[in-house]
Amino acid sequence: MLLGLRNSIPPRRTTKALPAVFLLLCATPVISQKAQDSSALPKYDTHTEMKTKGVVDEINVIPLGTNKDLIELVIKSGDDKSHIYVCPKTFQEELGISFSKGDAIAVAGSKVKHEAADVILAKELIKGTDTLVFRDERGDPVWNLRTGK
Repeated sequence: MLLGLRNSIPPRRTTKALPAVFLLLCATPVISQKAQDSSALPKYDTHTEMKTKGVVDEINVIPLGTNKDLIELVIKSGDDKSHIYVCPKTFQEELGISFSKGDAIAVAGSKVKHEAADVILAKELIKGTDTLVFRDERGDPVWNLRTGK
């Protein structure tokens, strides 16, 4: 009788799930690598440090993932426009700073290429009587890279 019950219980079939699990494990690094590549920002280069000033023409938020949206200022100086990558939006909010179209600012930072365009990674920004520091002397961000704060 025990033998009869044993034969009536269907065997587990785990072998069909193995190929699906294997494909999922293989695809995950490819998917995460693509996400990192699309959001990768250029590195600060102390050899390309420069200064510029102008008037804020545009304020953009560049999405880089959860809590890592980046504030970009486009400033005009005469007919020239410069794209300034300032800091994560969460860091800006934590500091309680804001930017408005028409603000006169001066920026010190590293001029680098990002997606075939010249951008300035802000190290220090002067707005009115306020001097805002976003990077240390080596060009490392002063905010937490993991949280953006």
